Amino acid sequence: MEPSVSSLEAEIEETRERLATTIDQLIYRSNPKTIVGREVATIKAHFVDEQGAPRTDNILKVAGGVVGVVVLFAVVRRITR
Repeated sequence: MEPSVSSLEAEIEETRERLATTIDQLIYRSNPKTIVGREVATIKAHFVDEQGAPRTDNILKVAGGVVGVVVLFAVVRRITR
């Protein structure tokens, strides 16, 4: 049994609405401000827990890495002089 014209029109309209919603979601997700906000939230989550307390273990790891790089540069600079 063939579908009626009105049921085909309704199906096309539903598909059009779903596509419009999907496109709106893609536009929102690809917006540079949205991307930056997501990345900032990810970085904050790495250094702050859910209650807002700092995650000292992660902070100390990063601080240790920064100090190590600074010391490495100082040693290399002293050697090359």
